[in-house]
Amino acid sequence: MTARILVVDDIAPNRRLLEAKLTAEYFDVITASDGREALQKCEQDLCDIVLLDVMMPGMDGFEVCRRIKTNPTTAHLAVVLITALDQPADRVRGLEAGADDFLTKPIDEVALMARVRSLARLKVVVDELRNRANTTLALRAEDESAALLAEDDRAARVLLVEDRQGSRERISQALSARYDVVVENDPQEALFKAAEDNFDLFVVSLGLASYDGLRLCSQIRALERTRHLPILVIAEMEDRDRVLRGLELGVNDYLARPIDRNELLARARVLLRGKRYADRLRDKVQQSIELAIVDPLTGLNNRRFLENHLAATLEQARARHKPVSLMILDIDHFKQVNDTYGHQAGDEVLKGFSERIRRIIRGGDLLCRMGGEEFVVVMPNVPLDVAQKVAERARAAIEEAPFVIDKAGRSIPITVSIGLAERGRDAQAEALYERADRALYRSKAEGRNRVTADAA
Repeated sequence: MTARILVVDDIAPNRRLLEAKLTAEYFDVITASDGREALQKCEQDLCDIVLLDVMMPGMDGFEVCRRIKTNPTTAHLAVVLITALDQPADRVRGLEAGADDFLTKPIDEVALMARVRSLARLKVVVDELRNRANTTLALRAEDESAALLAEDDRAARVLLVEDRQGSRERISQALSARYDVVVENDPQEALFKAAEDNFDLFVVSLGLASYDGLRLCSQIRALERTRHLPILVIAEMEDRDRVLRGLELGVNDYLARPIDRNELLARARVLLRGKRYADRLRDKVQQSIELAIVDPLTGLNNRRFLENHLAATLEQARARHKPVSLMILDIDHFKQVNDTYGHQAGDEVLKGFSERIRRIIRGGDLLCRMGGEEFVVVMPNVPLDVAQKVAERARAAIEEAPFVIDKAGRSIPITVSIGLAERGRDAQAEALYERADRALYRSKAEGRNRVTADAA
């Protein structure tokens, strides 16, 4: 797992040492000698992870980190602060500035590489989500980041897994000041709760008496429902090797005992901020998928969805020797509606039309808008004679009452022409559609407001 890493330190030997170590592990490394140069390189999108020395003249690492995390174009970058300061208050200050982690000098090379690899894996996932969201919806990353900076995380739910009563009470009390905390001392029960309930953060003790805490973390990562949720582990000072193993397994962060309350809350906030950011991106990706297959005016699936669905339906019908009927509906003289009453009135007709047809067809049928005034219904397991009865009900439902076209209550009469076809023995989707379309053409040619079936 490679990544582009920016090393920021005002002391040249320190920069060269870190650059050599990271390059030996096949990371791409660039350097900066002060905060302003670092900010420029971050804004130029030259890096994925920033290793940032705290004690620098002019602009210190805390301020550089704060500016990276409050700049909408760079807020998604992972920042690791590196310093000789080792007091909890210093770590809290760094975390509150937005840092993703805090490493103390002299740097433990193994711990550094484990943390960088962990952040690189997370960055790959986030970048993929950002790229999909930005490409498909033309979203701007600054919009997402700005919203996150203003968002409160107090509604978050935390699952704490700890079987030592004193530790459980102290951690729960600290987190409960800000979050909704559920405490569980049985690891297996915790796993069930994780799968069945909605949590935003897991806090897991590595010192569980009756269960391997790392195995629990691995199981949480394996569950589909909890795969993307952040995990914070609580470890003893001597648990270094297990913590590093946990980072390889997908643990997001760790905290060594004795626990500082403020640092616990600060690390929780960092993890929850990252989760909210990823959740927003996933939501945008899902919206883009829906936009690609859903007609925004009527809420029906569109032509793209129909093409895939119809092919799959026909393949299944062939395998099971079942009928499939296809209905094409075309609103009569729809252009006159737009020309006479305006496109807004036409939109009201289209929405009302889709609602009436939706009430006629079965739950297992698929109604799509092909574009303009043309609609299609795919009816699995429906032979042609039954489809004709459904089509006639649909035609009558459209004709029986005028359509309201504005808030003043004006209404106009509408009729529909319908063409039907049933799949043949070896019919492909294109052939079935063409036959139904020919039947629709005959309905229009013979006077409109009628149903015609192609029995071929």
